[in-house]
Amino acid sequence: MTPSTSPTPEILAPAGGREQLTAALLSGADAVYFGASDFNARRNAENFTDEDFYEAVKACRVRGVKAHITLNTLILNGETDRLLRTLRLVAESGADAVIVQDLAVAALVKRHVPTLPLHASTQMAVHNLAGVKLLRDMGFARVVLARELSLKEIAAITKDAGVETEVFVHGAHCMSASGLCYLSAMLGGRSGNRGLCAQPCRLDFKNGQRGHALSLKDLSLLDHLGDLAEAGVSSFKIEGRMKRPEYVAAAVTACKQALAGEHYDAESLRAVFSRSGFTDGYYAGKVNGDMFGYRKKEDVEAAAGVLAGLRALYKDEPKRVSLGMRLTAAEGEPTALFVSDGEREVTVTGPAPERALNAPTSPEKAAAALAKLGGTPYACASPEVSVGEGLLLPASALNALRREAVEKLSALRAEKHHAYVEGEPLSLTPGPAPAGAPAMRLRFQTETQVFDHPKAEKLILNADKLLAAADRFKDLLPKFAAELPVLIYPGDEEKTRQTLASLKALGVREILCENVGAVRLTLEAGLTPLGGMHLNLTNALAVRETERLGVTDNTLSFECPFLQFDACRGDGKLGFVGWGHLPLMRLRACPNRGKTGCGACKGEGVTVKDRRGDDFPLLCEGRRFSTLLNPVPLCVTGLKLPRADFMTLYFTVEPRKDALAVFEAVLRGEKPVPAVTAGLYNKTLQ
Repeated sequence: MTPSTSPTPEILAPAGGREQLTAALLSGADAVYFGASDFNARRNAENFTDEDFYEAVKACRVRGVKAHITLNTLILNGETDRLLRTLRLVAESGADAVIVQDLAVAALVKRHVPTLPLHASTQMAVHNLAGVKLLRDMGFARVVLARELSLKEIAAITKDAGVETEVFVHGAHCMSASGLCYLSAMLGGRSGNRGLCAQPCRLDFKNGQRGHALSLKDLSLLDHLGDLAEAGVSSFKIEGRMKRPEYVAAAVTACKQALAGEHYDAESLRAVFSRSGFTDGYYAGKVNGDMFGYRKKEDVEAAAGVLAGLRALYKDEPKRVSLGMRLTAAEGEPTALFVSDGEREVTVTGPAPERALNAPTSPEKAAAALAKLGGTPYACASPEVSVGEGLLLPASALNALRREAVEKLSALRAEKHHAYVEGEPLSLTPGPAPAGAPAMRLRFQTETQVFDHPKAEKLILNADKLLAAADRFKDLLPKFAAELPVLIYPGDEEKTRQTLASLKALGVREILCENVGAVRLTLEAGLTPLGGMHLNLTNALAVRETERLGVTDNTLSFECPFLQFDACRGDGKLGFVGWGHLPLMRLRACPNRGKTGCGACKGEGVTVKDRRGDDFPLLCEGRRFSTLLNPVPLCVTGLKLPRADFMTLYFTVEPRKDALAVFEAVLRGEKPVPAVTAGLYNKTLQ
């Protein structure tokens, strides 16, 4: 391992509670991330009460450690007041940054705490340069990149990002691209986008002979930190706000050693927590069956043998802050101690020294007493001491001066807050609701499914597939919106630009966008972006933020209850998905991949089976990624529908004749098949 010659990235540690925070601070983390009691993506972690939250940020500031606060969940209408209360808490604490997923939360931060830096959560699924640039232009200071990227892709994004990038370097791998997983929400009503993921992916789903087919080994890039630093990454993030303090200390220590080019204890790191070991498959561009693993009995048992030893990693306070000290003691005058950390300074005074009867206090003895800074993050190698000849300074007096000076300096170091701007009450009056039933949009997975109908307002097909079949559909092209892939990796950005230019030349004007990068690419091409369901819009302000970017109409997330719908309306059109085998995961590591990758797989008829024997279809998306579908289709027939502009029938695995039958049944107000689900539309999202 060779240390990097680039600026040293910060090591960012998780702190799910007080013990984990202590472990992170005492093991030497440069920054920590944690949540208040609400609105963070690990709501089941201990987190911090309001009082503890202030103390946690203060503990960081005293040590010169940055505190990044997680507000990285989706919010619903009616939660704004609670969010603003939490945001005020963050502002007053003096935290260094806030990590967000929801565009509404970002807008509220900019409105009320404009000096608080914004970091884009990995939950925003940012995986291309276009997405990073859009967020940069929106005022974000840092983007946490998707975990599915290779070094080459990370470097390409970071090189031209114009903002800091942050990369996960150790910890659990989500199977799905973060922010695009709905498995927990759909199977158990516990939304990962709301911080309550129940991790059903870790159960024993099967793909042929492969068990635990939705579970990846944990990520570890510690052997590659030098290359990531050379690529310009600003922050190395450790996953694990639900993990124990020993894990935090072990990971931080190993990161520090690896970044310095030193040996680290890989075996203890694996023992304290792993799932069949570690993988760097995404980073190395080797996305294959070797990436899969789960937590076995021997993995659990291994942890017991290393915990006691790992506690020693956070037993003592590291000396992070170098102090300058100057003591002046003259006969008949108060003793004065000046202390500075280079930016702040304090002076404290004590009783005048006495005349020594026997042994006067030497400068060396006084300096030694002042340098006793054990149990604090401070160090002073050589205090300056001026003591008049023949004078006595009792050790108790020197200790009292030192303690008082350190306490006052610590208080100054903890003093920071961001001004909270009240502003006028946020008024988001919903736009006018349409009269009558929603218009019908038909989204197709393949060109062979496509059919037209007078009742269909819009047809939607993948952009590349539409371009390839343009001659076949030339009379229908004005009715088409082209859909960009949910995941557009850096190597696909230029090809996407070319596809958009070709579609524009053919007269296609509307592009369905399922990620922020797609929105930017569409706007750059001079085309009109339509907001797809994977933009995860669940509130009125987020809808207005996309409209401000130029999105003319939006499909709300299928996690958004219908009771919330009317309040979300902005100036543009608003719709929902009314039928479909909903996409539950977007997978760059397809469960059907073997040791050599896709091999002979044609991407057809592949499923993942759960413990009940239900088959979850896997759609191959051009060998770029795959999509896990819900086996039971969503159907809104029989529900009280919101006053929407449009409803999309989302066809995936249905043959053309079945898709047409579904459309006609929905038009008649019937359920196309007996086994359907209303999804989350009639539920209260937790």
